Amino acid sequence: MAVCVCLDFACKSRLPLDMARDVVTSSPEVLGGTPVFAGTRVPVQTLLDYLKAGDSINEFLAGFPSVTRDQVLAFLGEAEKQIVAMVS
Repeated sequence: MAVCVCLDFACKSRLPLDMARDVVTSSPEVLGGTPVFAGTRVPVQTLLDYLKAGDSINEFLAGFPSVTRDQVLAFLGEAEKQIVAMVS
């Protein structure tokens, strides 16, 4: 059974269940519980690695067509919100 993953770096809050289900999930049966984009076997860390290497979102999506642009933008938007809240 998949569990929605908290995107709050301090793990004090969770995404609304419907959003989390559409964005990031974790299950022991999928890559040993590694957080992946929902409905895929693509680790969220892979997106971060692409971006750190200077690749674009379009390049990431071309390499991983099972991930949607909406999932990527929702993940990045939530990460942004969490970081701004953490330093405010």
